[in-house]
Amino acid sequence: MFDVDGRRFLDLNCNFTTLIHGHAFAPVVEALTHQLQRGSCFANPTESEIELAELLCERIPQVHRIRFVNTGTEAVLFAIKAARAFTGRSKIAKLEGAYHGAYDWAEVSLAAMPDDWGDPDAPSSTGVYRGMPASVLDDVVVLRFNDVESVRRLLLLHAQKLAAVILDPMPSRGGLIAPTPEFIAAVQDVARSSGILLIADEVLNLRQSFRGASVRYGLVPDLVTMGKIIGGGLPIGAIGGREDVMKMFDASAGQPLLPQGGTFSANPLSMTAGLVAMRHLDHAAFAHLEMLGNIVREGIGQTISNRGVPLCVTGAASLFRIHPMAQMPSDYREAYPGLAGVTLMKQLTRFFAESGIILPYGTAASISTQMACADAEFIIHVFTGFLDKYEDMLDAVDVCA
Repeated sequence: MFDVDGRRFLDLNCNFTTLIHGHAFAPVVEALTHQLQRGSCFANPTESEIELAELLCERIPQVHRIRFVNTGTEAVLFAIKAARAFTGRSKIAKLEGAYHGAYDWAEVSLAAMPDDWGDPDAPSSTGVYRGMPASVLDDVVVLRFNDVESVRRLLLLHAQKLAAVILDPMPSRGGLIAPTPEFIAAVQDVARSSGILLIADEVLNLRQSFRGASVRYGLVPDLVTMGKIIGGGLPIGAIGGREDVMKMFDASAGQPLLPQGGTFSANPLSMTAGLVAMRHLDHAAFAHLEMLGNIVREGIGQTISNRGVPLCVTGAASLFRIHPMAQMPSDYREAYPGLAGVTLMKQLTRFFAESGIILPYGTAASISTQMACADAEFIIHVFTGFLDKYEDMLDAVDVCA
């Protein structure tokens, strides 16, 4: 990526993990150029819409039917509405610190802080913006990631009113931490026995494998929300899942139980770009991404170990995140940085930018298929240079820890 001053950067933001093939991916550019000559949007279905739907239904387990929207936020909000329509219940449960877009109920406790996040065994529902209705907070049960006992207890306590549990298999803003098998099992067991639908939010984490992130962690959802990589760099979102749940959107017999539409939903530009991008994400592409991700995480981890500095790295597949703490966090609260840690991470982002790498602050860094081993080694080299320059700041983090 080049800025207006002509400076060259290796982009690890990739529009917040969206650009899995990097910028201006030639096959997508070519396909979009052709589609623009044929029309940019219609009030009718198109062939590319059907083909992308077929690809996703064939590839992603539990996605038997699918509907396209314009953003990940829309995908999440319609998944929650579908769960409410299907169960007749209103409450949802979500993870503390997990980001699911800009829908009121999905935003609860997104930015919980030590002074308001409450009891570790029963987290408080906290607002994310001024004026968030108290009724919204009352309708959301907040869970701690990887806390098996409290999650089981809270889900059972509220089971009769819960429509859904929405779960990001590896929450980016929550720390990019892997779920434990016991945590996944506990959530699924209570959900199944209590008639609570399980929504896997894979808007970001679908890029973890050819079949998505849920398969990687043993999660079997009722609904899956998708976005980012399935649009090839254009706006997109999608809701997929069990056929009986997706029937809430069915208008073939008249008024659906859950109306859903959008002027630009399933527009042919997003469908065309997404179809081409996803076709190029074959098994070989994912193996390449996995290999590069392993090189980066292992290289950074080994450098941390060799230096004995109070940092750690989390992530999986083509994603990684560096934390200002020596102990690997297991949930959002443990990943929450102190003041010295925040200062250090901001300096890390600045140092990377000065060295020619765009490293996102406070969320996942992502690798694209266009990167090579040399790029992975460059990332490790710059990280090592940061440790050389900011040893004093690392000492301050160690003291605070």
